[in-house]
Amino acid sequence: MIRIVDYGMGNLRSVQKAFERLGVAAEIVATPDEIRDAEKLVLPGVGAFRDAIHELDRLGLSEPIRAHIQADKSFLGICLGLQLLFDVSFEDGEWRGLGVIPGKVVRFPALPDLKVPHMGWNSLEPVGRQPLLEGIPAGASVYFVHSYHVVPDDESVIAARTDYGIPFVSMVARGRMFATQFHPEKSQKVGLKLLENFARL
Repeated sequence: MIRIVDYGMGNLRSVQKAFERLGVAAEIVATPDEIRDAEKLVLPGVGAFRDAIHELDRLGLSEPIRAHIQADKSFLGICLGLQLLFDVSFEDGEWRGLGVIPGKVVRFPALPDLKVPHMGWNSLEPVGRQPLLEGIPAGASVYFVHSYHVVPDDESVIAARTDYGIPFVSMVARGRMFATQFHPEKSQKVGLKLLENFARL
């Protein structure tokens, strides 16, 4: 059973419906015990980093999420759910994250003709062989909505990059932990294939 973390900041139903389209059972959970018991965990997220980490801490969900990842159980972070894994975000201040991946979250630079937020379809360039990208060709288009991107200290966690004025990290992977800056649930056939691969892990 896949469990989707509800902390008040994700398009949970869209993610759940995407799994349902694949015939995969996925339930929305909101308590520490439900996270501790999860075999596979999905952390979606839309909105401000500060508000998100505050809610995870307030609800007592941060530690169970860390423990799930440290136990090398299957985990998928989506959009803000990727950024929350890092040490620190500089979105409207400086905010400590879950600290699962060393590194930071920074805003796209101010470049001519570069609109921020980065919104819409863009191509995915895998780095190495990634189990979640099996059956997905290099250059496949996925859907993004974000103004900030992650910068890991250790480049070995980088699973894919995308170019938007600058090359940025669009997916990370370490063991059974995966996270995407793009939205698989909004990325049509490519996104469904990625979610199917996650369900089959």
